[in-house]
Amino acid sequence: MRFQVPQFIEVEDKIFGPLTLKQFIYLAGGGGLSFMVYVFLNSITLAIVPIILIMAVSAAFAFYKVNNKPFVHVVESAFKYYLGGKLYIWRKAEKQSPQNTATAVKDAENYASVMVPKISDSKLKDLTWSLDIKESMYSNKNQK
Repeated sequence: MRFQVPQFIEVEDKIFGPLTLKQFIYLAGGGGLSFMVYVFLNSITLAIVPIILIMAVSAAFAFYKVNNKPFVHVVESAFKYYLGGKLYIWRKAEKQSPQNTATAVKDAENYASVMVPKISDSKLKDLTWSLDIKESMYSNKNQK
């Protein structure tokens, strides 16, 4: 049994004449918003500039592509960039200098006593012996 495999899956279907569903929604939304601005302002002379801007943006959403990507994706990426957090690794953070050297010395002693574990001689010898065994085991390069 043979199945028909779709060939052009990147091409959207034309639903409303020469327009795809997304293009039609963008243009209809821009037209509806323009009509609401016209009704709200009650004057064509005051409403003409916002209407032109709204229709230009909706036409850009419907038809304009930047690097073969729809304009909607560009605007979405711009919003994510401007609203998202930014991490600048190359900028050094200012270090705060300790105000009192006596408290800094006490803090350093406390950290040193907490961070350094006490190891007995026998445990240290066991550790060096196990490291020597592992080193001698992998000394031949062909065995790695």
